[in-house]
Amino acid sequence: MRSSICLVIFLALGNTPPGSASAQAMSGAMLATEMIRIDALVETSPRRALDDVEALLARAGIGASPENRPQFDLLLMRARLLRDTRQTREAAMLLAELGQLAEGAAAAWHDPISLFEQAARLFEEAGELAAARRQIIAIMRVLRASAASEQDLAARRGERDRLTALMEGSSSAMSNTFAATPSPMPFAASPPAAAPPAAASPARPASEQGYHTVDVYYATDRARTGNTRPADFYGAGRGTLETGMVTVTIPDTHTPGEIEAPSVWRLEFSPSPTRHMTLQSIEPLEGDDFFARMNGEFRDAPERDAFVFVHGFNVRFDAAAKRAAQLAFDMRYPGVPVLYSWPSQGRTAAYIADTAVVRLSGRRLADFLQDVVDRSGARQIHLVAHSMGNRALTDALELLSLRNGLPEGGDPLFGQVIFAAPDVDAGLFEAMLPTMRPTAERMTLYSSEADWALETSRRLHGNLRRAGQGGEDTLVSPLIDSIDMSDLGEDFLAHGYFADDPSALADLMLMFWRNLPPGARCGLSAGAQDIPIWRYRIGTCPSREIVPLLAHAMRGQITSAEDLRRIMDENPSSVDEASLERALITMESFLRN
Repeated sequence: MRSSICLVIFLALGNTPPGSASAQAMSGAMLATEMIRIDALVETSPRRALDDVEALLARAGIGASPENRPQFDLLLMRARLLRDTRQTREAAMLLAELGQLAEGAAAAWHDPISLFEQAARLFEEAGELAAARRQIIAIMRVLRASAASEQDLAARRGERDRLTALMEGSSSAMSNTFAATPSPMPFAASPPAAAPPAAASPARPASEQGYHTVDVYYATDRARTGNTRPADFYGAGRGTLETGMVTVTIPDTHTPGEIEAPSVWRLEFSPSPTRHMTLQSIEPLEGDDFFARMNGEFRDAPERDAFVFVHGFNVRFDAAAKRAAQLAFDMRYPGVPVLYSWPSQGRTAAYIADTAVVRLSGRRLADFLQDVVDRSGARQIHLVAHSMGNRALTDALELLSLRNGLPEGGDPLFGQVIFAAPDVDAGLFEAMLPTMRPTAERMTLYSSEADWALETSRRLHGNLRRAGQGGEDTLVSPLIDSIDMSDLGEDFLAHGYFADDPSALADLMLMFWRNLPPGARCGLSAGAQDIPIWRYRIGTCPSREIVPLLAHAMRGQITSAEDLRRIMDENPSSVDEASLERALITMESFLRN
């Protein structure tokens, strides 16, 4: 039986490119800044915006194969502008290319079905019926590979047959279409036969079907799209608050911190639950049913904590659900992961649009968190916020503190509140801390001096420092533990360290398990300041070895050194003896605190 729920607010601006990390990160920050500037022209001067995009593509040397998320988003912006300037066929061809890139990309930059759908509509509008039909066939290929329902496939077959009938009714138009429209990129008519899945990690037993499922409870103020596919059920429009459950698949071969997606380099052309993370199903639930089902998760559970996840800028609903599931799965979390998804556009260039909606979502987040406190059946709720999502969370915590009249030193509403790389003005964040502090048992700030996504935000805010920027100027206050995580973060723009690195994962687990202060945790060293800035030192904590042991501890299975040794004896590992002994000594130190 599960026993916890956790809230994390997440923002990702990009993914890992090849080459020098620092050089790529800097160029990425500059590219993102330019895209945000151009996006402001889209509504009023689309032709000027298109000219600027073309110039930026040439200046950045971006060709038909983007290397990271901002480059992909720039090409997607070009497709939108081609459409808006009535260059319909050119827009359709570019969207078809991007759909195939998304289908085979190593990172899930965009949902390929959405891109193929847009391309099909534009091809049909341009009279290119054969090309439109090819996009529908591509959608059917993706659906089959992702084990979609027969209902979804039947709907696409209906679209294919409708286009076929139109083509047969106008043979000359069909011939012109084939002659004038080359396939944007060659691809196999059907995915290649899947290779046998690799052996599952010894830390977790293999499943019968080749993948695990994680049920993520969610609340969102995104509007529905009308599409029944789980990945496209909610879009970027603003809606009313809804709740429900989404089921995410995670392959047996999952690597901690990864969001597995198809890769053309591995000859993977469509998502498969045995190799990739996918959204299997989505079920909206009314408030009473939602909280009744959540209460059922805690029935007979000895510990009833709470863990909820809320994302940040440039994140689609499906990507946020996968990240929530990944965090819960990698922590072997014994509780119920809950996602709060606000209507981010899911585009690098849409920074300004996202800032306009996130503050309203903060009010709705406050209402939802109050309901979780009052109705979920959880005894403790942990919150983790990342980047722009911190704007929603800080507003929500201020409101909850004032509404509940929480006194300093009184009973808090929440357990751990963790602000990871907050994209909030540093001065404003510090001014809000006294009001927010009574809401939590402990507050923690994760920062990084290598975080170029926050550097992009700083440039857009008149060079005003962001609360998540680390180094010598890391925000310090007696009301919060400040942790400089600059040593971590291998992803593009060094912005996903809180979820991607097992060291950060272990730190989260230690706080959730025992509310340990920084000095009693693993890998943190204090600076010489009166109020210390704690810095994570990579390589000083056996985090990969202790994460499975912490999972047992969070389930109440380890309360003494004897329990620890018994668990290690019952769960043999391929890790060498020296590493295991180091993990044992480290875990025993936690038990003494």
